[in-house]
Formats: sequence, structure tokens, C-alpha cells
Amino acid sequence: MTRLPRVTSRELIGVLIKKGFSKHHQVGSHAAYRSEDGKKRVIVAIHPGQIIPPKTLKAILKDAGMTIEEFDAIV
Repeated sequence: MTRLPRVTSRELIGVLIKKGFSKHHQVGSHAAYRSEDGKKRVIVAIHPGQIIPPKTLKAILKDAGMTIEEFDAIV
């Protein structure tokens, strides 16, 4: 199994945008991103400069329908 990369919310959002997600709305420090087809929704906590915890990143990737390898290739 591939090790999860250590990324910030800014880097994660960049990958989501490259995969076709767009910002739907934001409430406070949590932004919702939707896929182009509208079937997938991902919530990202935006805390500048902080690394996203591994379990949180894994859950976000699962919601986005991405594998760790796909994510690692884009980062």
C-alpha cells in the first residue's frame, strides 16, 4: 500500500480542481466541492499552513472516488 502524502488544504484543492471538481459553496472554514457530473461531493477544511491528518485525507479521497496512487501522481 502506498503511503499517504503530507499535504495542505491548498494542495488538496489544487488536485481536486485538476480532477474536475469545482467549488460549490463555503461555510466558515469548510468548503464544498462538487464533481463535474454532480454525483460526488467533497468537504475540505481550510486551515492555511496546516497538514491534513492522514485519516481525513483518506476519507476525502474516498469521497472523491480517487485512489492514493491517482492522488500521488497528480501531487
